[in-house]
Amino acid sequence: MGALSARLPVPWTTADIPDQSGRLALITGANSGLGLETARALMARGATVLMACRSLERAEAAQRQLEGERAQPAAGASPGELMPLALDLADLASVTKAAEQVTERWGRLDLLINNAGVMAPPRTLSAQGFELQLAVNHLGHFALTQQLLPLLEGRPGARVVHVSSGAAYFGRIAWGDLQGERRYDAWAAYGQSKLANVMTALELQQRLSADGSTVQSLVAHPGLARTNLQPTSVAARGSRLEAMAYRLMDPLFQSAAMGALPQLYAATAPEADPQTFHGPGGFANLKGHPGACRPVPAARNAADCQRLWQVSAELCGR
Repeated sequence: MGALSARLPVPWTTADIPDQSGRLALITGANSGLGLETARALMARGATVLMACRSLERAEAAQRQLEGERAQPAAGASPGELMPLALDLADLASVTKAAEQVTERWGRLDLLINNAGVMAPPRTLSAQGFELQLAVNHLGHFALTQQLLPLLEGRPGARVVHVSSGAAYFGRIAWGDLQGERRYDAWAAYGQSKLANVMTALELQQRLSADGSTVQSLVAHPGLARTNLQPTSVAARGSRLEAMAYRLMDPLFQSAAMGALPQLYAATAPEADPQTFHGPGGFANLKGHPGACRPVPAARNAADCQRLWQVSAELCGR
C-alpha cells in the first residue's frame, strides 16, 4: 500500500469534489454517520445517490433531511437526487434482491461505497448463520460488490470504495475459526472484519488490473469519528467501562463530516491511489483532513488476500 502517513499539501475538503452530475452512487448505511455525510456531499455535487439501508423508513427519513438542504447547493453544481433502497447486509438474499433492483432500474453504476458496518456486538448470527460482524462488514459487501461490478465496468472514473477502520492494524484473520464459534471476542472479530475490508480492496484491485478493467478499488478509514457505532456498541454490550472510555476519549474524536472526507476523497479525487490506505492525515491518523496512512502489514500478504477472497466467495456462493 501507499507511503507513510502524509497530509495533502492543501487540506482537501468537500469543495474539492469534482462535479458529479450524471453519476450514480450507491452508499450502504447512508441513513446516518459517515454514510449520511457522504450522501450529503455527493448529492450537493450533483450525483444521484442510492441510499442503501437496512431500514427503508430510516433511509426515507434521511432522504427528507437531506432534501431539505437543497436550497443551499454547492457552488457550481445542481444538487442530485436521493433514492432509498432496502438492503440488509446481514442477509445475502437481501443483497441479491437489492443488486437485482439496481440492475433492472438503472443498469449502470459509477460509485459503490461500502460504508455500512457494525461494531463489537455480542456474538450474533446473520441470516445465513455467519458471525454478524464478518457478515455485515465483509461478506455482505463482498457479495454486493461482485453482483454490481458489471454495472461499473466501462463507466468513466468508476470506483469501489471499501470503508475500513484503524482497527485493521490490529486485525488478524482467524483462519481456523472465522465465525468465532470456538472463541468469540467482539473486538477481535471487529478487527478481523476491518482487516478483511483492506485485504479485499487490494485483492479486487489486483483482479481488476489483471482483467484490464477500468474500475478501481480503493480503501479508506475515518479515524476516530463520532457516529452511532460507539453508542450502539455500548448499548448492545452494556459495558460501563467502554462507555467511560469513550467519554474520556471524546476530545480525540472528530465529526462524522470530517470522518467521511477520506472515503469521499477515495471516491472522487482524480489523484486517489488504489494502493494507499486513505485516512485522516493528522496525528496518528486519528483525525484531520485526508492523507496517506501507513500500510496495514497483515494486508500485504498477497497469498492471504487471495485465500480470503476464495473463502469469501465460497461462503457467499459466488
